[in-house]
Amino acid sequence: MHLGDAPSPNRWLQEASERRDGPAILAVWGDDTASSDFQLGNRETGWHQHVRGQLFCVEDGLVQVETPHGAWVMPPHRAGWMPPDVPHRARLSGAHRGWNVLITPDLAVELPRTPCVLAVNPLLRALVDRATRWLHQAELDVAQLRLQAVLLDELQQAPQEALHLPMPQDRRLLKIVNALLLRLEDSRTLEAWAQWAGLSARTITRLFQQETGLSFAQWRQQARLVQALERLSNGERVAQVADALGYATPSAFISMFQRALGVTPARWFTSR
Repeated sequence: MHLGDAPSPNRWLQEASERRDGPAILAVWGDDTASSDFQLGNRETGWHQHVRGQLFCVEDGLVQVETPHGAWVMPPHRAGWMPPDVPHRARLSGAHRGWNVLITPDLAVELPRTPCVLAVNPLLRALVDRATRWLHQAELDVAQLRLQAVLLDELQQAPQEALHLPMPQDRRLLKIVNALLLRLEDSRTLEAWAQWAGLSARTITRLFQQETGLSFAQWRQQARLVQALERLSNGERVAQVADALGYATPSAFISMFQRALGVTPARWFTSR
């Protein structure tokens, strides 16, 4: 992901992401300065794709990525994986420091074949930091090749996190999910949405499962979770987020959050 289509600041990143030669893994630190090879801050990209697979992580702020088949959200200290040649666009909010890893297609086949969000442990971060030291080398020495192999192994073992919102392709279902995304606080039942869309509840149930792998209730909860992470990352209070997303009480929202991610909102942002 070029995380920016402007010519100058990310020119190195744009060129490196199209390279098939050189080290199989290239890594670079980025920040929000204009001279950064991986410029962060508050910015959006247009649709694009690249030859190398890309792993990207921010240490503050939030990254949201969209593909034709769904959306992902990356709070701090999670890594977004984008396989080679997948069209996508991204939005960064309040990201001041982070890193980017580019992986050749022959190594990328050993990683997930679809975009996802991976957990980042201290060892993985340290390996990426070491990889940034060979950024401008034409080839790696024996010790660096061993580190590269360990980095790839850590990526293969990294657990995926439930931060994906699959989007349907069926135009009838798209009408419903697009309306839902505009008013996630709306708690109408599946039957009420079916009547609104002129479909049967049975048809909607079947389409949700076929197109997204989730039930209607699961999809709406995941949409609320993704938006909650964005709002919380931007500094909104838990009570505000709960109210905006249609939860009767903050405790009801916290319970949903904990069931989905295993920790409370406060722990989610402070422990990573």
